Amino acid sequence: MKINYDITDIKLAEAGKKKIEWAERDMPVLASINKEVLKNKPLKGIKIAACLHVTAETANLMRVFKSAGAEVLLVASNPLSTQDEVAAALVKYYQISVFARHGENRDIYYRHLKAALNAHPHITLDDGADLVSLLHHDYKEQAGEIIASLEETTTGVIRLRALDKSGKLLLPVVAVNDAKTKHMFDNRYGTGQSTLDGIIRATNMLIAGKTVVAAGYGWCGRGFANRARGLGAKVIVTEVDEIKALEAAMDGFEVMPMKEAAKAADLICTLTGDLHVIDKEHFKLMKDGAMVCNSGHFDVEINLEALKKMSTQVRSVRPHVDEYLVQGKKIYVLAEGRLVNLAAAEGHPASVMDMSFATQALSALAAVKKGRLNPGVYEVSEAIENKIAHIKLKSMGMSIDKLTAEQENYLNSWEAGT
Repeated sequence: MKINYDITDIKLAEAGKKKIEWAERDMPVLASINKEVLKNKPLKGIKIAACLHVTAETANLMRVFKSAGAEVLLVASNPLSTQDEVAAALVKYYQISVFARHGENRDIYYRHLKAALNAHPHITLDDGADLVSLLHHDYKEQAGEIIASLEETTTGVIRLRALDKSGKLLLPVVAVNDAKTKHMFDNRYGTGQSTLDGIIRATNMLIAGKTVVAAGYGWCGRGFANRARGLGAKVIVTEVDEIKALEAAMDGFEVMPMKEAAKAADLICTLTGDLHVIDKEHFKLMKDGAMVCNSGHFDVEINLEALKKMSTQVRSVRPHVDEYLVQGKKIYVLAEGRLVNLAAAEGHPASVMDMSFATQALSALAAVKKGRLNPGVYEVSEAIENKIAHIKLKSMGMSIDKLTAEQENYLNSWEAGT
């Protein structure tokens, strides 16, 4: 197979190989699946196009797909999350086609997406649904060639469910993001830790004693709010969902509208997947020196266009920190409003991505075995969920109890009472 690529510098490959190998140490679930389930190359003849964050963890998933017999092509789902050395290593040492450059502009980004679809994949992997969205706009004739698309993140699943609800979804989608082994662990523990890692790397700020606002209390918001509190911050939660707001209050957080929270905030982090969560009206209320960042996927959660129009001066003051001068006060935007955990840090720890990517691998295999389903959004099977949890516990040296026959009968019977 011919390897095609568009990367920043092939000379970075050695550093990338070390990074990939380091991440591999902390990904025992994926390694176990590769060894036990995929050893007979069940994906031979299958073309996989992945639009994911080009990181060391993603590289190990691509390696597993290739070892299972698939022809693999990887493009970036976010220009600022691409690790150029990893892209180079995948090309040089693992003979995997990669189209990704750190900081690539919009034109190059879409040129790379088109390269992925021009390969006529049978399986697609998405992180935000950009690849599937492009297919529905410009490559509709290829929809029938795709066995399944696997969606990795909340924003993407929301977009695809909307497409399905409108009756316009042309292919079957597996909502990998909604798997318990993904959103409960990846979003909560991964996003919680890596978001604060990105903030601290970008700013070198002390979290203790600061007033931190978590915009959104989904799985990502829960993780971030709890980790910020653990570092000594006073945490405020903003929400539009009354149940989630109540949960945040019961978890011990202050809950208030963004208009109130913006006045007190030293730092606001958006974790919603929606647009303009921080808007013009909120910038006006912020105090001098307030910082804003996003960890909710696309760079639309902070209305940067409005902020630019309000500002008399914009300048970069350190890597991943831009200073906006608004009515004599300074507001700092981290990582250009993109995912701060990936743009200013390295994203989730490998041990978290291990479960998410193991879910991807088994879901891809299940899709190939089943054959093409009708267009729609499908959940990850309970069998896959349980298998991944079992392997993860085993890798941690842990085991659990099993129900006795008597206990199972009791739980499945209506006759027994108190």
